[in-house]
Amino acid sequence: MARGSSIRDLLAEGGHDLASGRAFEVAMRVLEQPRLANRLIECLWDDSDGVACRAADALDTVSHELPRVLAPWKEPLLGLMAEVRPIKLRWHLAFFVSRLRLTPAECRRAADVLRTWLDDRSSIVRTCAMQTLADLTGQDSSLLAEVLDLVRILSRSGTPAMRARGRVLVRQLETGQPTTWKRAKPQGLTSHNRNCVTAPAACSGRTIPGNVPTRRVCAPDR
Repeated sequence: MARGSSIRDLLAEGGHDLASGRAFEVAMRVLEQPRLANRLIECLWDDSDGVACRAADALDTVSHELPRVLAPWKEPLLGLMAEVRPIKLRWHLAFFVSRLRLTPAECRRAADVLRTWLDDRSSIVRTCAMQTLADLTGQDSSLLAEVLDLVRILSRSGTPAMRARGRVLVRQLETGQPTTWKRAKPQGLTSHNRNCVTAPAACSGRTIPGNVPTRRVCAPDR
């Protein structure tokens, strides 16, 4: 990785919006220097869908190892859920939300958006939305009955991926088991610096509102 390249410069490489490009390299850089996490997260609002999608790819790897990097961005991420369009951003946001510590009201807010994603044209988005709805019941038990009924229906009538995952979720929800979707650690992921990360304003000098109205080009690294 070029020493002088910014996070955004690296994410701009990759061509097609769905191509991962150098997202894994960016993830490794952020894991080694967690203070850069805010630079990465800002790129979710980039004007380029390709940059935003690759930022989501990288952040998925980072937040899987260091979920705390998402905490200062809880309100902006919940706001982004309500407006995001690219399917790759949607399915990654579903995973990010499941890694946040939410209040019951925030769980219901996220669940309202996730229910609409169950009709998304992407099977991956629909499956991830179903998964995260199940995950939210671990933080807000008032959602359990509704989500369990919904997952039962989807495990019979959804896409093949939803039916397969739904059967597992039904069993987990009925027996009180954790619903976390265990995924393999990306190849090449090793130990990293676990220093604390700063809040968004401390990193960028700007505060991003919870309901982000527009996307913009993220700032270069410092």
